[in-house]
Amino acid sequence: MDKIMAGIETRLIHAGKPEPPIEGAVITPIFQSSTFEYTGQKNYHDLRYIRLSNTPNHTGLARKLAAIEGAETALVTASGMAAIATTLLTVLGGGDHLLCQRCVYGGTHGLVTTELPRLGIETTFIDPGQPATWKAQLRRNTRAIYVETISNPLLEVGDLRAIAEFARTHGLISIIDNTFATPINFRPAEVGFDLSLHSCTKYLNGHSDIVAGAIIGARDLIDRVTHTANHLGGALDPHACFLLDRGLKTLAVRVRHQNESALRIARCLEQHPRVNAVYYPGLESHRDHLRACELLDGFGGVLSFEIEGGVQAAETFIGVLTLPVSAPSLGGVESLVTRPVTTSHPAMTPAQLAEAGIADGLIRLSIGLEATEDLIADLRRSLSI
Repeated sequence: MDKIMAGIETRLIHAGKPEPPIEGAVITPIFQSSTFEYTGQKNYHDLRYIRLSNTPNHTGLARKLAAIEGAETALVTASGMAAIATTLLTVLGGGDHLLCQRCVYGGTHGLVTTELPRLGIETTFIDPGQPATWKAQLRRNTRAIYVETISNPLLEVGDLRAIAEFARTHGLISIIDNTFATPINFRPAEVGFDLSLHSCTKYLNGHSDIVAGAIIGARDLIDRVTHTANHLGGALDPHACFLLDRGLKTLAVRVRHQNESALRIARCLEQHPRVNAVYYPGLESHRDHLRACELLDGFGGVLSFEIEGGVQAAETFIGVLTLPVSAPSLGGVESLVTRPVTTSHPAMTPAQLAEAGIADGLIRLSIGLEATEDLIADLRRSLSI
């Protein structure tokens, strides 16, 4: 009898598990074997081998990831950047052109502005919230459009339905980095995106103890990306697959708490006299708030803000916090705080940062699972110093 798995919470627990369970094990064991017995495969990509991402740990995890986003299939990779780079190198080649959201993760920005041009691939940056401006940026060699569901670090929410429709109309492959939103808050396939990417290092794993990536989408595209990944070698270790699968099981309860906590904290900061600006799509003051309400089931666990006093004040503030850890990354059970210009976006020039709207004193705060009241008290105390 088939399992009833209508709810995403149920799919997070049960999707992708081997049937019947291996030796009756409730939890899928770790297949720490680099190679598997040859059974007559005719295609190189069908051989069973860790680097080909087709051990039982890889394939079960891929089924779960596809199930929670309502997509056909998925691929896990050694990092979020491996997922991004492998995808772009699959859909783009020498002489091609990419449309990319103007404010994106610094690693992505560095890839498209530094590495892709060496291969003859050009990029034009667009405002994802201004559909009327996109067509003018098209070229005969434009092949794909790349955006983030909630942008890093200014928490912008573009016109995502319009982006997916624009891509379909003009024969482009639509790619979205869904890391900040997670499948709990947004499922790209539902609005027509071809490929959804994740840094699983963040929310999907949720415990700051592995680095991983994922590519989710239509089977024909994922097959193409898989072949590229098999040649580049960015495979995820089976033990990391096991940890990611374990982390995913609590994703819904973690993200919903972080949604609620982040909104309360953003409202508190917005009212504080020392805070000059708060960037969080759950706030009515955010420029994309109405669009975020229409598109998202929650606003995520990351917010950014600026305080009076600029860089020096931001450094002092971060230095006296006692609960959030000053560190790169986000999405874990512990709160993390950083200045993006020093961690996620340090490779961008001052001109590029200014164009993206990222101030030197901008503070990015990833809300963990601590008591919201304790985090608010810590933030208020640090703002008083």
